[in-house]
Amino acid sequence: MNQTAPDHQASPNHRAGLASMSLAALGVVYGDIGTSPLYAIKECFHGLHAIAVDQTNVLGVLSLVFWSLTVVVTVKYVAFILLADNRGEGGIFALLALLSKDRQAPGRKNALIALAAVFGAALLYGDGIITPAISVLSAIEGLEVATQAAKPAVLPLTCAVLTGLFLVQRHGTAGIGRVFGPIMMLWFFTISALGLMEIVKHPQVLAALNPVHAVRFFALHHLHGLVVLASVVLCITGGEALYADMGHFGRQAIRLSWFVMVYPALLINYFGQGALLLSQPALAVNPFYGLVPTPLLYPMVALSTMATVIASQAMISGVFSLTQQAVQLGYSPRLHVVHTSEATEGQIFVPGANYGLMVACLALVLAFQDSSRLAGAYGIAVTATMGITSVLYYFVVRRVWGWSLWRAAPLVTLFLLFDATYFGSNLLKLMDGGWFTLLVGLLITLAMTTWLAGRQTLGKQMRGSRLPIEAFLKEVAQVAPHRVPGTAVFLTLSAQGTPVTLLHHFKLNKVLHEKVIFLTMQSAEVPTVAEDERLQLEDLGQGFYRLLAWHGFMETPNVPRILRQASKLGLLLDPLTATYFLGRETLLTSGKSGLGRWRKNLFAFMSRNASNPAVFFGIPPHRVIEIGMQVAL
Repeated sequence: MNQTAPDHQASPNHRAGLASMSLAALGVVYGDIGTSPLYAIKECFHGLHAIAVDQTNVLGVLSLVFWSLTVVVTVKYVAFILLADNRGEGGIFALLALLSKDRQAPGRKNALIALAAVFGAALLYGDGIITPAISVLSAIEGLEVATQAAKPAVLPLTCAVLTGLFLVQRHGTAGIGRVFGPIMMLWFFTISALGLMEIVKHPQVLAALNPVHAVRFFALHHLHGLVVLASVVLCITGGEALYADMGHFGRQAIRLSWFVMVYPALLINYFGQGALLLSQPALAVNPFYGLVPTPLLYPMVALSTMATVIASQAMISGVFSLTQQAVQLGYSPRLHVVHTSEATEGQIFVPGANYGLMVACLALVLAFQDSSRLAGAYGIAVTATMGITSVLYYFVVRRVWGWSLWRAAPLVTLFLLFDATYFGSNLLKLMDGGWFTLLVGLLITLAMTTWLAGRQTLGKQMRGSRLPIEAFLKEVAQVAPHRVPGTAVFLTLSAQGTPVTLLHHFKLNKVLHEKVIFLTMQSAEVPTVAEDERLQLEDLGQGFYRLLAWHGFMETPNVPRILRQASKLGLLLDPLTATYFLGRETLLTSGKSGLGRWRKNLFAFMSRNASNPAVFFGIPPHRVIEIGMQVAL
């Protein structure tokens, strides 16, 4: 089993580094869950399916909030799920990569597990669309509390903030990232102070710590209680981010910032809102801003807006990382990836994903126009992903860590009990907006699985047309073609046989370069690959070499850098003077493969719109020769 990192608490440098990483984690990991107080309690008592503001209901909702944060976030994610890292990286694709190492499981079961993981990842895209929209809109709606005259400005201001947020993504987050942590620390201190003032006035609200109040709430409201539970779920949105961002900050930093700052601050603010409602039920229209003294309303709106922008930034960055992982694992066509920091490998910008998210977020704000209406679309993506994570975690502890059934089943059953209840409650709000995230998830899952199936089908057909390398080398020795000076690099998907692009080139041009390299990129089931394990070189004779380059699912391969590293293996060449041969397939849908006609058309469309391989792999464009071929699927 993966164990936690060794304890170095005796080291002052370690303590200082841990404190610094914990502060940074506040600004990225906890932005989403940290801004949930803006709308979670409000949706329970003033949303589409609000309940009456009385002591029984307030204590019941607060009890549900407390036990949700405690069991789902503290126990499930912080205590257990964070242990399931893949060489330090977390997230749903990291879980899938861990399970992919188990070669003994039946193929059908592996396929179902992979499909579940892809659907969970696809739902995170829906989450990435909704989080910026509902967070920024909720913050700016605070202006309505200050004055109703500001109501017409809420939507334009929200759209302006979101547009600005997406437009600055191309500059990277390295600069503004330094202030994220301190701003979120100020945010958590502020919401704690506001909540504490009300709790001191009405300490009876602390009775909600007793789970009896949650049970009494369901006994009183029955089915309507489940509908309200779908709003309570909003308090744990962002829980998946704790796991997904583990590679950036480490397990210890995430745990420290949760227990020392985030968990106490959230509970104090939620209970403070509950105490406020006990004394002033009319403030249910927006209890978060009801805690704020009137002179501080405008500064609090400004701080809330900054906090929600940070929460949105974290989700957008997460979508970029998720997209990169999907490309490397073969679930997405190549997309243009820009590295925005020379010092930090993980800081990337994906233009296609960024502007797609921007259009979707703006459309969502203009379509729903109110954070309460958006809340109905929010919960399904979060709860479904959490349930899928629990299922994948069960297979990891059983198949990878070797836990016994009696040890794994009770724990995961507890997780699934909460996940299934939350998901079921959100299904009751399907027509209130929940359909949106399910639709996004299904469409993206369809696209990802189609791309995977199409590439597998194309790979089989290409392998069938390959000539064994031994036969080709024998022909070269017999024909003795003219060898021109220089190096030719043929990028090929398979490490077997002769690249089809080389066969076409040799057939048409009748010449070969003095040095010919077959370069194959291999995706490893780990986040990053150690430099001494990255390359494998085989001398095939007659100036031919086969070079295998491994990269992790968190890495973007760079061909010139790979060739420079190959010099350590004895392959001496200048990457800037080599000639690179790439294949470009024109896909025809008239073939006899098992793919349906509509999937063939979708795959062909995605293939045509994939990023240029020369740009994606960092190849000098003026050194590239593309050789086209037609392939019938």
